[in-house]
Amino acid sequence: MACTTILVGKKASNDGSTMIARNDDGHFDPKKLIVVEPKDQKRIYESKIGRLKIELPDNPLRYTMIPNVDPSQGVWPASGVNSLGVGMTATETITSNSRVLGADPYVLAKKKNGKQIPGGLGEEDLVLLILPYIHSAREGVLRLGSLLEKYGTYEPNGIAFNDPDEIWWLETIGGHHWIARRIPDDRYVMMPNQFGLDDFSFEDAYGEQKENLCSSDLREFVEKNHLALDQGDVFNPRLAFGSRDDSDHIYNTPRAWFMMRYFNPRSFIYDGPNAQYTPTSDDIPWSMVPERKITVEDVKYILSSYYQGTPYDPYSKAGDPTLHGIYRPIGISRTSFMTCLQARPNLPKEISTIEWICMGPNPFNAFVAIYPNVSKIPAYFSKTTMKVDTSSFYWANRIIGALADSHFHSSAIFVERYQKAMQDANRAHIIKFDAKYLETKESSVLEEANEEMAVEAERKTSTLLNHVLTVASEAMKCGYYRSDN
Repeated sequence: MACTTILVGKKASNDGSTMIARNDDGHFDPKKLIVVEPKDQKRIYESKIGRLKIELPDNPLRYTMIPNVDPSQGVWPASGVNSLGVGMTATETITSNSRVLGADPYVLAKKKNGKQIPGGLGEEDLVLLILPYIHSAREGVLRLGSLLEKYGTYEPNGIAFNDPDEIWWLETIGGHHWIARRIPDDRYVMMPNQFGLDDFSFEDAYGEQKENLCSSDLREFVEKNHLALDQGDVFNPRLAFGSRDDSDHIYNTPRAWFMMRYFNPRSFIYDGPNAQYTPTSDDIPWSMVPERKITVEDVKYILSSYYQGTPYDPYSKAGDPTLHGIYRPIGISRTSFMTCLQARPNLPKEISTIEWICMGPNPFNAFVAIYPNVSKIPAYFSKTTMKVDTSSFYWANRIIGALADSHFHSSAIFVERYQKAMQDANRAHIIKFDAKYLETKESSVLEEANEEMAVEAERKTSTLLNHVLTVASEAMKCGYYRSDN
């Protein structure tokens, strides 16, 4: 999956929460948000792609996930929050290089006819195998790391975990190795489909393990295969394990460049002959201290962005048209969903994490705030089918995106009003139902909150659909009035 991830430490956010957010940029895959009860979590898991059969622990926690509506290629649970308020998003597809893959190839299995197929773990499996069994973000890394060492993987991935206190980021290395870091509390992290980590301490990973974790033999693996490329004593994992391809400069690094110029506009020069960082820079930092605190609204904006305000905006009417749309945008057409898992401090675990979700292409959709610690999710989000149906949040937003993209400038005002109205409603909604839960301590309050938000989202989304459909209808080429002759 070609995705974009942003992670926000608790001292970098405006309210002390940790946030992990990701665009799931698949192949226009219909998605739904559901709850998995402990009784419904299978004790033997069988994967479709990796052909694995894994025995799972007893006593799973309840959790949410966002699976594919079409199960033919597996569950693909993607993102979720468990009943203890621990969040997980998996995965950000990353990059590697031949030095790594020659030394530790991806796992392949053989069918009876001798044909090789992917083996081990992959994006299809991870949330289901990890999230129901962990009590903290750190535990998520340790459980996933042990499974990677045991079963291996057939693809390169980055995975994020958060709880109200911390965020951890894990990246796979070849078929069986992995590396992970705790996100510094005062920083945000930019991940645009590349191997990201640019700093790591083996001393800590093999010692106190406060900020760094890795597979048991990673240091020996690096030394044996001469993977370190640093000119000095500081180990840079990105140089050792990542890529430096021409395609990165079109597909990946421009996204990190745009994210950093948004959150740190005065820290560096980004344009012109004296630019310190450009869309093709290979050394854009993995993490930065933002110039101001980051909000949920900022996360939504940046994961919906398409280089607006730069020469590369695909919708621009100004500047050199040969530059418009030359880089892969963050807010891309094929996004199935985006979540921001916001783990808030000093609240009961029942309401500590908000699962912000939007579906379809992000430039044209809006967030909805969901309390995930519930037994059911409203039908507007959870009953998506393969049939195109505007009573589904997913399909309504897919249609809006396709119509509004083709009539961007005429539709923009309606999209902007929708996004603003939805976020106003979200903020008021959280204040209202946080207070109501703290007063009553009744779980039914959270399901009531989600149902109320679903009604509001459906009403506002339907109104936007009507507006953009009217705009598109009025611009049809077969339109004609008697006054036109």
